[in-house]
Amino acid sequence: MADQFEDKVPPSDAKGLNPGMIVLIVVVGLLMIFLVGNYALYVYAQRTLPPKKKKPVSKKKLKKERLKQGVSAPGE
Repeated sequence: MADQFEDKVPPSDAKGLNPGMIVLIVVVGLLMIFLVGNYALYVYAQRTLPPKKKKPVSKKKLKKERLKQGVSAPGE
């Protein structure tokens, strides 16, 4: 009796992708698209945007730096 059912039972090694593998592939694919897209935008921005302007250095800071270097500030 058991021999009759053995032929009809599908093997446990089912061919194809299991749902966990599909989810993993989708998540990794989306992550890769996100990272590649961010890198592409970064490269595009570096090429097209002008460089940042530096903040002006205050006179007080300039005076402090000169004193550290041993050069006296003008007017002292």
